[in-house]
Amino acid sequence: MIQGGDVTNGDGTGGHSIYGPSFPDENFDLWHVRPGVLSMANAGPNTNSSQFFITTTQCPWLDDRHVIFGRVTDGYRLVNQIERLGSKSGKPFRSVEIA
Repeated sequence: MIQGGDVTNGDGTGGHSIYGPSFPDENFDLWHVRPGVLSMANAGPNTNSSQFFITTTQCPWLDDRHVIFGRVTDGYRLVNQIERLGSKSGKPFRSVEIA
């Protein structure tokens, strides 16, 4: 998976939403059953902020833990390109910015 959205610390430990530091989970109606699912990253129940991730494979262990709010419908090739910049430690080989 690829993850982003830490607008405060830039290292995966921060984030801030339009609702304040965090906001509650909305629902768990959808499942992480395919690549391209767009989901909220969090630190536990009701701790959503600005961080998100995009799945690059099925991730059923994330179901009932992370709220899905979209999916990649076009340009998945870009997701693959970004994923190739990742490492096992989670730190990318190069900075990635989507504007």
